Amino acid sequence: VQLQASGGGLVQAGGSLRLSCAASELTFGQYAEGYSMGWFRQAPGKERESVGLISWSGDSTYYADSVKGRFTVSRDNAKNTVYLQMNSLKPEDTAVYYCAAGYGGTSDIFIKYTFWGQGTLVTVSS
Repeated sequence: VQLQASGGGLVQAGGSLRLSCAASELTFGQYAEGYSMGWFRQAPGKERESVGLISWSGDSTYYADSVKGRFTVSRDNAKNTVYLQMNSLKPEDTAVYYCAAGYGGTSDIFIKYTFWGQGTLVTVSS
């Protein structure tokens, strides 16, 4: 497994969770610089959607409208790890969350994400 996501679980509406995704050195090879990372999710019966994206530099971010103001994506390049802090969770946030990475240079986040993690389930009860 090249991208390892963790932190999912069951939480009540209004609660918080923090997802983490660590990329192994083998994922990027010798040169990890320039890889954008992000979080996507897929709920049962729905298409996969992007949730939060962040560039290598951290200067560029994107959030789906449905999570703006509640979710925060961040990264620690020294650890090749991306995080998703999820606050004020709603039942409609229930989904399998996937982390992904792709080469975007310094700031590009709207790219093809070529490396994918196995997903972690987030369930929000009402």
